[in-house]
Amino acid sequence: MKILVIDGQGGRMGSTFIEKWRQRAAKQTRVIAVGTNSIATSAMLKAGADGGATGENPVLVNAADADYIVGPIGIIAADALLGEVTPLMAAAVARSKAQKVLIPVNACKYQVAGVKDCTMSELIDDTVKQILKHMADNKK
Repeated sequence: MKILVIDGQGGRMGSTFIEKWRQRAAKQTRVIAVGTNSIATSAMLKAGADGGATGENPVLVNAADADYIVGPIGIIAADALLGEVTPLMAAAVARSKAQKVLIPVNACKYQVAGVKDCTMSELIDDTVKQILKHMADNKK
């Protein structure tokens, strides 16, 4: 099982997800961190990712065979995350056969209707819960 975590800027969201995933989920799951910049990648590696890389090509390569992709909702929108998401990155994520669990961050001019105000911690807890539920449902 491969989870691809994509994050930008300081990598706080991705690193928090990785920490919580490692605390509450299967240890045999391979977690790959791809940062849109080296600071984000470094933060996610420190949080416990099994491997990491930075930039557009690692997103293209890893999205192709990921089982799950986790990140802010902007990873499916060209030029999001203050311009860190390229059109090719957004397309690779959107076209991937992976189950995508997108964290609804109402920033960078993207808002998700119907999403209640939650703390980042609550959003990430829900992300972990959704992946675990999806994994359990697929074992049936």
